[in-house]
Amino acid sequence: MAFPPSFLDDLTARNPIEDVVGQYVALTRRGSNLFGLCPFHAEKTPSFSVAPDKGIYYCFGCHKGGGPINFIMEIENLDYPDAVRFLAKRAGMEVPEDEAYRSTYRKQERLRALCKEAARFFRAQLFSPAGKEAQRYLVGRGISSQTVSRFGLGFSPDTWSSLLDTMAKSGYTKEELYDAGLVLKNQKGGYYDRFRNRLMFPIIDTRGNVIGFGGRVLDDSKPKYLNSPETIIFNKRKNLFALNVAKKTKEELLILTEGYMDAISLHQYGFDCAVASLGTALTQEHAQLLAKYTNQVVLTYDADEAGQNATRRAIPMLERAGLQVKILRMQGAKDPDEFLKKYGADRFRALLQRSENQAEYRLQSLQRKFDLNDDAQRVTFLKEAAELICTFPAAVERDIYGRRAAEAAGVSPDTMRQEISSAYRRRIARAKKRQTQADLDLNAQQQPKEKGLHYDNLKSAMAEEQLLAQILKDPVLLPEVKLHPEQFSSPLLGRVFSLLLQCQRDGRPVSLTALEGDLTPEEMNHLSSIARRRDTLVSEQAIADCVNVIRGEYARTVGTGPEALRAIQQQLQNKKGYGG
Repeated sequence: MAFPPSFLDDLTARNPIEDVVGQYVALTRRGSNLFGLCPFHAEKTPSFSVAPDKGIYYCFGCHKGGGPINFIMEIENLDYPDAVRFLAKRAGMEVPEDEAYRSTYRKQERLRALCKEAARFFRAQLFSPAGKEAQRYLVGRGISSQTVSRFGLGFSPDTWSSLLDTMAKSGYTKEELYDAGLVLKNQKGGYYDRFRNRLMFPIIDTRGNVIGFGGRVLDDSKPKYLNSPETIIFNKRKNLFALNVAKKTKEELLILTEGYMDAISLHQYGFDCAVASLGTALTQEHAQLLAKYTNQVVLTYDADEAGQNATRRAIPMLERAGLQVKILRMQGAKDPDEFLKKYGADRFRALLQRSENQAEYRLQSLQRKFDLNDDAQRVTFLKEAAELICTFPAAVERDIYGRRAAEAAGVSPDTMRQEISSAYRRRIARAKKRQTQADLDLNAQQQPKEKGLHYDNLKSAMAEEQLLAQILKDPVLLPEVKLHPEQFSSPLLGRVFSLLLQCQRDGRPVSLTALEGDLTPEEMNHLSSIARRRDTLVSEQAIADCVNVIRGEYARTVGTGPEALRAIQQQLQNKKGYGG
């Protein structure tokens, strides 16, 4: 990123890490550092630390870390340039943009403005003569005018170029409409409206920007729903319908539904905590996004087989994000929208309060697969139930659900308890075997935790990590390090060393926060873990030891013959600022 280094240094200085993080996390001082509950994963014991003297944060639980820019990228779900702009606005600074980024940013802003204008067009069409049928449809579905207004619902007329023509009069080009996913291109190169004769649902991100649309047919034609394609402002895997509203709820949970109409109906009946995915299956990115706003998610997917399969797939993803998962079962209705219309908000509230935890849901789902009047199927059910129940972490959970399985199959609780104990022992034995293998594999233990980062030479990389940790703790020692970046076995660590040297030459702070624009969030996470190492001994001898290991491994890898040594010497002599 080409933001001027002096600007980024000033930006960091005006946005102290403890102040930025403190707006999102309650921090308590312990010595020179601050600690709090991590905002990126669920935890009860604070493992999220802020080091004001280093200008960085790091979580010892989920291993996320970096400076103020990285923190805003993570917490606000922004890309790097927008996170810089966010902090600049916070500090009352003007952002100097280079032309490349200014162009990209302008294009994104232009498409957001276009989508907002398109939403206004669709809304106007809903209340025009062309939208009469859509109005009747909404009345038939029981959607109030207040709800229509709250979600900005609209209508796309049954024509080929109404939106195209109207947006052209507002100064937008066909290419911009195409880039926003609002028009399609035919084989002859002409353009036509993507959405025609559909009820329109604007998709709004958590910052209030219209970034795309969903369109529903008013009859039984196919496809029932048509959604905007992926664009430079719209990613289906990283956004949820109605989250811009639901994030403000006072409820201590979020309700996840399958469709837009289910989410809208829930909001209309007073459940302002409902969201829906955007025409795709739930993703891990969705789960992480939900975890930013709640600790508990209630799944209300349809009661059909597809909905239940989606529920089973969603549970582990949500749990990996640290969320407590509950499942709401509906009888007499296929989805929340139908249930609310039949039975009302009070019955749904009661149902919500009785929603099952994931353990109960999974056991009952397993039970429904078997005919428990058949002895062979009973045996199979009990074995599979034991394998399931033995994965529950608490002994009390295993006992309770073991009793339920025993009662369902007509066997004694003691018999089921023995079966679960056997399954539990087998599971523990398998886990120990895997752990033993992992313990023996030192390489696997010491590889970076971030996906995509790998050390080919672990011995050298460990010395490189230790060296960088020492430099970041005491930058005064950097001039004493007589190494060339190419001698580092890890391209990432060598690049970081080179960047730190450049900071020193330019008179900038030799710190991790100075590198935020040059490293990806994953790389910053890894470097933050290195900078926060508690076992780092800073001394001239420790640095010399690291340098000797790095040099030795480089020489061993490249070769130790006269030609190789001369090549190394020549490389070092060709670079200014390094000793031989």
